[in-house]
Amino acid sequence: MKYVFKNAMVLTMNNNTEVLKSCDVLIENDIISGIGNLNNEQIQGARIIDASGKLLMPGLINGHCHVPMTLLRNYADDMSLQTWLFEHIFPTEEKLIGDDIYYGSLLGIMELIASGTTCFIDMYDHMNDLAKAVEESGIRAQLSRGMINASDGPDFSDDARLNETIDFYKKWNGAANGRITGAFAPHAIYTCSPAYIKAISEAAKKYEAPIHVHLDETLVEHEDCLKKYGKTPTQHLYDLGIFEHKTVAAHCVWITEEDIKIMVDNNVTMTHNPSSNLKLASGIAPVPNALRRGVNVILGTDGASSNNNLNMFEEINLAALIHKGVNQNPLLINAAEALRMATVNGAAALGMDNLGVIKEGAKADVILIDMDKPHLMPVHNVISALAYSVQGADVCLTMVDGAILYENGEFKTIDKEKVSYGIKKSYERLF
Repeated sequence: MKYVFKNAMVLTMNNNTEVLKSCDVLIENDIISGIGNLNNEQIQGARIIDASGKLLMPGLINGHCHVPMTLLRNYADDMSLQTWLFEHIFPTEEKLIGDDIYYGSLLGIMELIASGTTCFIDMYDHMNDLAKAVEESGIRAQLSRGMINASDGPDFSDDARLNETIDFYKKWNGAANGRITGAFAPHAIYTCSPAYIKAISEAAKKYEAPIHVHLDETLVEHEDCLKKYGKTPTQHLYDLGIFEHKTVAAHCVWITEEDIKIMVDNNVTMTHNPSSNLKLASGIAPVPNALRRGVNVILGTDGASSNNNLNMFEEINLAALIHKGVNQNPLLINAAEALRMATVNGAAALGMDNLGVIKEGAKADVILIDMDKPHLMPVHNVISALAYSVQGADVCLTMVDGAILYENGEFKTIDKEKVSYGIKKSYERLF
């Protein structure tokens, strides 16, 4: 398919958040193939999309999510992470079946694409059902089966979760025209024994797979690790070989100066989840210091049970605000930095330099934002408007791999009524 976005304001995310005004962008198949003044031959046969008064920008990348947890939205709130997780979430998740995951994932994907997210990094269970939802919907995702085992082993060759991870990775990594990639996911140091984490690292090495892990989310986790192992969670994972792989570490709220050095030296990506960390009172991650030291920091929503939405524009806004307030410094995390965390930095975490930017040859993962709204006018500064004023509901078109998934309130690849029916059935069975 061939599309031309006509007369758009374009945020390229090239050259320090470059903005082009009244520009045409040509999409051919899954690639951005032309930017600027296009000739008649280039646009022949294309669907013309009038983008006057609208902003075209790279789609957002949600760097840490549990998409099927839409099923648990508003289910267990206003409690500590340990109480929330062990007394409410884990017991309910044990009851989940494949259909729950499939419809919960589709519901989450609807929310993601309607608010401008074109790619997400996920860790959960029943991964074949989650991957099926990703494949059918057309969104892009890195998917991993969360693994938990507190036993000392030493032999984990019969471990069901590890074997599911291996089978899933072999089946789905590179599937759906490359939209789906896989990863290995030790859940956290407090749910996985050192021997199990080592086994996961060895398996990941065999398949050259990346890692997705929760890291140093709470003070309890941090202090328990110091008492039990005499080192921080970051140092613990480093010693167990996890950082030998391309790693996305979620939260990193309580990391130290020494931990940041380890992350920089080992190219570990840190996912900042401001809404979830605030809601669970986990703390505020040292993002300004991490960025200053050279850590690749990306943004994530976490699951819809600890957020309670999947709106990445809300995370951009919070990331650009909370560090100013808590440090009493208005210069920390400016609007451009917050936008980079949600776009180009996310692409770097995935090792995909053809995402997160609008340039010729890049993947056609783009969103269109209606700037003709009272809360956005006048647009003195596009970058500031995106970080401080734009809402997820301002997104009017979402395209992934050159295919339109969402346009003007209509989902092109997902049957909304079917999903609503599936969610209702899951809700009635679970609760």
